[in-house]
Amino acid sequence: MTRLEQLFEGQLPRLVMFDLDGTLMDSVPDLAAAVDKMLVQLGREPAGVAQVRNWVGNGSRVLVRRALAGQLEHECVDDGQADEALVLFMQAYAGGHELTTVYPGVTECLDWLRERDVKLAIITNKPAQFIEPLLEEKGLSGYFQWLVGGDTLPQQKPDPAALLWVMGRAGVSAQQSLFVGDSRNDVRAAKAAVVPCVALSYGYNHGEPIASEQPALVLDDLRELVASDSGLR
Repeated sequence: MTRLEQLFEGQLPRLVMFDLDGTLMDSVPDLAAAVDKMLVQLGREPAGVAQVRNWVGNGSRVLVRRALAGQLEHECVDDGQADEALVLFMQAYAGGHELTTVYPGVTECLDWLRERDVKLAIITNKPAQFIEPLLEEKGLSGYFQWLVGGDTLPQQKPDPAALLWVMGRAGVSAQQSLFVGDSRNDVRAAKAAVVPCVALSYGYNHGEPIASEQPALVLDDLRELVASDSGLR
């Protein structure tokens, strides 16, 4: 029996929803490049990959505000200045994603789930315009029936609205669904939707261990979710 089946009392869920950045892909190098280009255009010093890795997870607008503030807390940033910077960031990030990579084990896990007719969805705080092109570029298009971005609905994670929206479209209950993510926003959104959450240890959680959010399961590799005692089957 796989660890996924153990979570669902020997059965498989009917729906698995995934976060994108930090869960399926390491997108920080490209995000950092866009942030640094934006900052340089504004006459500021670049932030670098290490800082940006701790700032991502709450959507582009918050990322830009954190970059302007130089820290996680960004209440001091002027809204007009943030709007100007966001335009520059979006232009820079749209320029390419050659530095973004798919994490090991992701394709194997998605193949396993698709072969068993489990419905799949993406729920991310990344702007919706970037999702499908990024999936296409990285060879992950065609797996997911629903793509929800940070601007698809009025609410973003940790609000559970996107999870509830997808479950409604899929006609699947919370008890038959799973959310897979890497940050506290993912775990909190899943808990608010009363959906079990599996968290990846390698993602972006503002420098804090994801286990502290108490998801149902913490994994180092998505293959661990669907591997039987004899490996993938």
